Amino acid sequence: MYNLDIKVEIFKEEDLYVALCPSLNVSSYGETEDEAKRCLVEAIEAFIEECDKMGTLDEVLEEAGFIQTGRRRYTRRPLKEETLALAI
Repeated sequence: MYNLDIKVEIFKEEDLYVALCPSLNVSSYGETEDEAKRCLVEAIEAFIEECDKMGTLDEVLEEAGFIQTGRRRYTRRPLKEETLALAI
């Protein structure tokens, strides 16, 4: 067992909150931010458990950009984050 540090984004869409883990492409929703986050944790746990059962967890986390240090895995951290506006 190890700790997994993940980035979570929460959006308001109409009357629901959507929680997203972009690195694993897992999302969930709820009527409050806390509920959305709690449901996301459950969805991530189910995703991780299924990957582990299939024997693909290490590969999935590596492809998602997770770095392992001892008993901790974390997503790579960008030097800089920007939002670009493109005319398409």
